[in-house]
Formats: sequence, C-alpha cells, structure tokens
Amino acid sequence: MNWQLKQKQSLPLEAKEILTDRRIYECYDFSEGLMYISFSGGKDSTVLLHRVRSLYPDTPAVFVDTGLEFPEIREFVKTIDNVTWLKPKVPFTEVIKKYGFPVVSKEQAQFISEVRTTKSEKLRNTRLNGNSAGRGKVSQKWRYLLDAPFKISHKCCDVMKKEPAKRYEKETGRVPIIGTMAGESQLRKQKYNKHGCNAFDTKRPISAPMSIWNDDDVWAYLKKYDLPYSSIYNMGEDRTGCVFCMFGCHKDTPNRFQRMQKTHPRLYYYCMYQLGLAEVLKFMGIDRGEDKDPLA
Repeated sequence: MNWQLKQKQSLPLEAKEILTDRRIYECYDFSEGLMYISFSGGKDSTVLLHRVRSLYPDTPAVFVDTGLEFPEIREFVKTIDNVTWLKPKVPFTEVIKKYGFPVVSKEQAQFISEVRTTKSEKLRNTRLNGNSAGRGKVSQKWRYLLDAPFKISHKCCDVMKKEPAKRYEKETGRVPIIGTMAGESQLRKQKYNKHGCNAFDTKRPISAPMSIWNDDDVWAYLKKYDLPYSSIYNMGEDRTGCVFCMFGCHKDTPNRFQRMQKTHPRLYYYCMYQLGLAEVLKFMGIDRGEDKDPLA
C-alpha cells in the first residue's frame, strides 16, 4: 500500500482536490448528511473547511477549546461562522498529574508509559524487546526516559480533544471530517494504509479526505483561493496545536519553546514554570531558551 500512497501524494493539487471531493461525497452519503468539520484553526483544517463547505455550505464545524491554544488561533476561529466550541471536562494540569507529559511522539510516549505502568509481563516484554518483527518497542534512544522523575503519557490528546469530540458525536450523531495527512507521522500512514481516507468500518467512523496531501499542497491551496488563515503562521510557527505539547520538539532548531519565549513570553512562562515543562525539557537536554523568567 505504501507505493499507492506515494503515487497519490505525487499528484498535482487539482487532482487531489478531485479525490478529496469524492471522499467528502462518500462521507455525506455514509452519514446521510450528518457530518461535521473538525476545525482546529490551523492551516490544514482551514483548507478542509473551505473544501467541505464548497460542497456542503451548511456543514457545522467544531473547535475544541483546550485553553492552551495560541491566542492568534482562538481569534481566527472567532471569525468563522457556524462553529461550535467545546471544552474538555478535565484541565491539562489534572491530565499531567494523572497520566503524564506528552514527549517524543505519541507512539513512544505510549510505549514508555506501558513499560512503567503495565501489570502484563507480555506487554512489558514487547515494549522492551519488540514483537516477532522487532517492532512496537521503546527506541534505544529514549530508553533513559524509563527512569524519568516524571510521568510520561500519550493520553492528553484523548482527554483534552477526543473526549469532547466523541461526546459531541454521541449527542448529535454526526461523523467527523478531519484534516490530518498520512505523511505527518508513521501512525497516520499506517492508518491510511489500513483504511484509506474514509474509515467507515471502524468503531468510530471518520473521514480524513486530505490524507494524500502535504504541506506544500496546503499552502498552494490557500494561495490559489486567497483564503485567510491565522496570523500565527507569520510568526515563525508551522504547527499550531496545543502549545504545551512536546511531541517532536527535539527535532526543531529553534524549537517551539524557544520561539514562544520571544513571541509569547507570558504563555512561555506559564508552560515552563506553572505546567512544569522546564523540568521535563531540562531532563531531556532540550534547549528551551534563556533559563530565566521572561517577564522579570
């Protein structure tokens, strides 16, 4: 299936628009018109919103207000019509306390958490040594995090974002359309290879009609249709999810927290010293900028 995904990812934008529209039509038929747009306020979901509403203008959008988005994202979402704002039941401070911090990647955070918390020796052995194919284990690079003096978990997204969305789906009967792309992570690539863009045979039916797109396609689409987007992208940010999320920040130079210290010092201070990210990043050897109160 990988070659099929690569083939579709290499298509011109116009062809991807056609294929995306087909998947949206399929979702409309499957849901009998009861679908909604998962809208984060980021560039990908901005394109998704435009694409879906160009076909079905009355499709509602849903924004999950975790309270830890960039202020520019929140302000942009306020400019969009027909958006329902949802809130998680549990604040992030409680998620950290109960489950742990999101570090490295969702997959590795899950593996690390399972090694440290499972009562199953079979699962523990798999996470340390891999399955029959040598996969599904904590990477050697991140083994030291098994002894970290803080909890590590992949569950924050489930609690902060997925739970409110699932609650909305249960109340309304609507099927979500999301703007994720297969090339963003190995996990998303695996899901695409298993289900394609529309996973209607799963416990939670979901449509991801932009799975074959990439970042260049998104920017080209925004330019082609002259669409407004959040000003946060003009401040050096490329990914605009939850500001406290540490997934992937070890790969960037400067990383999101170094940038945040300059662009959003109050938000930076909250993340570092009130949420406790300073301790985590220091333990991991990740530069977070000058080690001082940016508001002093």
